[in-house]
This record gives sequence, C-alpha cells and structure tokens, in this order.
Amino acid sequence: MLGQDGSAWLERLHMQLARNLKAADWSQAEIADILGSTQSTISRMAHRDLPKMAGSSDESTIDGWAHEISMALRQLGPTAKPSRTRFVMEIAFAPGQVLRFDKSLTGTDLDSDQEQTALLKRLEWAVSRIDINRLKKCMPAVGMNIACCLEASRSTAEVAAFPGKVTIVGDKLRHHETPSFGASKHLAGMLIDARVHDHSKTAILNIHPGGDLERIESICEELDLNLTFAPKGELVPHQGIDVILDEGAFGWEPSLYILAHNPLELVDRMHRIISTF
Repeated sequence: MLGQDGSAWLERLHMQLARNLKAADWSQAEIADILGSTQSTISRMAHRDLPKMAGSSDESTIDGWAHEISMALRQLGPTAKPSRTRFVMEIAFAPGQVLRFDKSLTGTDLDSDQEQTALLKRLEWAVSRIDINRLKKCMPAVGMNIACCLEASRSTAEVAAFPGKVTIVGDKLRHHETPSFGASKHLAGMLIDARVHDHSKTAILNIHPGGDLERIESICEELDLNLTFAPKGELVPHQGIDVILDEGAFGWEPSLYILAHNPLELVDRMHRIISTF
C-alpha cells in the first residue's frame, strides 16, 4: 500500500485531473501549475493508459474524486492559487493498529539557513532513491555526483553536492560524507552555466552516456527533453536545457549531464533515460 499501490493511486488521480481539466480547455501550462508538474509530463499523461488498481472499486473511488476536484477547480478558474494544501493518510493494519498522519503545506518561505538545510536533506533523499541496478551500466569510471541549489543561487559556492564522488561498492551506493555547499567545482559550474540559459533548473547529475552517442539525440526526442552539448566542458548555449552531452575526446571521458527542477525529479528523469538506452 505504501509502495506500488500508493504510487498508482496518486498517479491515477493526477492523470484523471489532467484529462478533466484539459477537457475544460485549460492549457497544459495551467494544468501543470495546479498539479505541481511539468508541461511535458502533462502531455505524456494524455497518451498513457491509466494505472490499474488492486480493485475496480478503488479505481471508481479515485476517478470519482478526480471528477469532484476538477469540477471545483473549473469553478475557481486557472488563475486561482491555493494558499494551503492538507494531506491526511491513515493506514489500518488490524483492530486498534492505525497509523494516521495529517500535514499541511502553506507555501511559507523558510529562512535562508532553513532553506539550505532542507535542500541538503532533499539531496540525501534523492540519492537514496537511485536504482543501483539501472545506474551500474552508466556509472562513470571516476564516479558520479549529484548537485543542487536554491533558485536564488548565482555561484558554485551556493551549490550543494557530495564531497568527492558517489560510487557503487558491493551493490550499494556509497558516499563518504554528507552533502555540503561548495563541494563540487566542476558539476556546480556546469549547473550555474546552464542556469544562465534555463533558470528553472536547480539540480544536476552526471552519468556515462554509453558507447552509442548518436542514440542520445533520439532518446531526448523520444522523451521530449531539450538537448545541448558541452565539448570538453564548454557549454553550448541553448534555450531550455534538460540534458547536456560532452562527447569526450582523447584523454577526456564522455559525460551525460541531466538537469531537472529539483533532486527528486532529477533521479526520476535519470531512471527514464537509462531505461531507454
């Protein structure tokens, strides 16, 4: 319930909401904004089959709720902005054994030091979600890293990453220290350079692109990702950047840099890209 079923539950709700709002003539940008997603994700939702639930009654419940929510949103209009979101989760294991969690999101900005602390925690959580079996074939010889920053960041010192490298040891992902700001000069520099042309991206990681570099372009087209190049680390300007390919040279290992709006989206994007190799 907490894993596959819970994920399918939320995915089906989002997909039904997106379809209902699109039928009400909301734009993809407006739908993405209200769902906290991206326009490319909303576009893909329209062509995918709805995830199946364990029981048809669960599917009916979710679809009915999506209809109710979308009707209410249509009355409020796409310009309405929520001031608070409340999540309640209750799981019953047996009589008298109930777990209940009730949290509210207000959109209140944290103080600067709190924002940085929260960013470091998100970075650690993102790394814990990496599928090692998928990453193995794309692990760079010198190891990988993952970095992220706040939206207001302007320099490499304001970018957080793992000191040293993240490597695979004994089928486990290892990093020697917790993430910190100013820990990665090269990856942080690539992120800051990319943000000049796409300020919305705040997270980046590097993997090995494999032997078929021409395949990278077709993968990006297939996944609707914006690709640019960085020969020997020199970024080629591009309007909107999701993927950066450094094709390498003599004595220079090729690298594939993946960018996203946050560390969790970044890991999910990496998994999708590797799965298409």
